[in-house]
Amino acid sequence: MRAVTIVDGELHWREHPDPEPGTGELLVAVRAAGLNGADLLQQAGRYPAPPGSPADIPGLEMAGEVAAVGAGVTRFAPGDRVMAIVGGGGQAELAVVHERVALPVPPDLTWEEAGGFPEVFTTAHDALFSQCGLTIGERLLVNGAAGGVGTAGVQLGLCAGASVVGTARRPEQRQAVEALGARVTAVEPDQAAAHGPYDVVLELVGGPNLASDLASLASGGRIAVIGVGAGATAEVDLRALMGSRGRIHGSTLRARPLEGKAAAARAVEAHVLPLLSTGDVKVPVAATYPMAEAGQAYRHFAGGGKVGKIVLVAGG
Repeated sequence: MRAVTIVDGELHWREHPDPEPGTGELLVAVRAAGLNGADLLQQAGRYPAPPGSPADIPGLEMAGEVAAVGAGVTRFAPGDRVMAIVGGGGQAELAVVHERVALPVPPDLTWEEAGGFPEVFTTAHDALFSQCGLTIGERLLVNGAAGGVGTAGVQLGLCAGASVVGTARRPEQRQAVEALGARVTAVEPDQAAAHGPYDVVLELVGGPNLASDLASLASGGRIAVIGVGAGATAEVDLRALMGSRGRIHGSTLRARPLEGKAAAARAVEAHVLPLLSTGDVKVPVAATYPMAEAGQAYRHFAGGGKVGKIVLVAGG
């Protein structure tokens, strides 16, 4: 097979031995693979793949057709359309994933949408509901609302009956965020506090926002730190946290054990896949690139300004 390959910080389209599915695993002929910030970090040598995943092939999510199954597989069969989060190796012609973390691709979902769905919607759903317990009528702030996790978080918040404020720096991004639903207000980052207080803050930008997040937190509010692209450190006024009886926690999906990833996948299958089928949530795709031209896609991602996902597609 061929795969996007990191060699001394550069991306190449190279031959690799075909992977083989083990017990409980699926071999997937990849049709599309979403690009995420973690991929750029891995390219830069700052986010190595977890044990058991290819060290030099990036890609945390993919979608495609089951090509073969390992021993003990009971749910999927060759030819089935699946999508999944993987520890790495998604940006390749073939990838292996355990059937317990695989999701069926809804019939009306395109490959590009399916390839950009698993990582961002699982991350957003896990943070908002499993961790923060977002409920109907609460106020949600999504910092970095124009990205993949941001657009997923905005839509899921709306579906849960929350009022949503999203931040984005560029006017065209704010316009696109507001188009996601009638109860969305999109503002510049420095205007977010004026629209609070917030019951839940989905923090996708990082340390520079934390002081404002705390200052605009409602009593009993929760902050979920999911991204730190603008900085990983912050000075915290513990009195503000105490005064609001608030909580701050962080999360990643990549390093979780199989049980944790399987639980997150089943929650998404139960609560989010039906929303895809009804059209209540969508996967905004900003751009697609042939997988063989991954370098261009990575540069587009790093340049910022996108709304939604950049997706690599097979056949290039």
